Amino acid sequence: MCNLYRMNSATAAVADLFRGVEIGGSNAREEVYPGYPGLVVAKGEVRSMTWGFPLALTSKATGAKLKPKPVNNTRSDKLDSFMWRFSFQERRCLIPVNAFAEAEGPKGQMTRTWFSLPDQPLFAVAGIWRDTDEWGPAYSMVMTESGNVCSEVHSRMPVILHPDDWQSWTDGEPEEARALCVPYIGTMTLDRTNELWRRS
Repeated sequence: MCNLYRMNSATAAVADLFRGVEIGGSNAREEVYPGYPGLVVAKGEVRSMTWGFPLALTSKATGAKLKPKPVNNTRSDKLDSFMWRFSFQERRCLIPVNAFAEAEGPKGQMTRTWFSLPDQPLFAVAGIWRDTDEWGPAYSMVMTESGNVCSEVHSRMPVILHPDDWQSWTDGEPEEARALCVPYIGTMTLDRTNELWRRS
């Protein structure tokens, strides 16, 4: 599952490519982590949202409420479950991405392996979103079975959308959008690094 991606293109460049209207400023970092802001294109607007739907947690020891956990990935085979169903049917979005990362290696020594598209420095990953009481607008990244070079590292990968399919994802009927949840078949670049997955 994807728990880190890079988006270092300017907001204006995102708005231009995706033909969206900039809404407010963005405090998203170049490397986006679950529970932090990222840019999305939703309803023709380029806006900042929190990456991950909040999942309420309680302490097993005391029963006290804990800080919500951001659920940042949505499996394509679970889109009809209660947590995702209405967002998938009514609120699909595009997530602008320059590259995404997976952890690779032994526990405690995992490093970052990055994936990108050589012919698309900025591309779109399928997402869904909703308004939340905890964090305001929040989004989740849709994942499918792994393919291409991603299968060397993980069993799942983000749903990467071809530009011709952007509108079908955001505005098409649910079954039309569901048909797009397949492994990416275009050329991908794999970059294994020595960067530790968890930085101190």
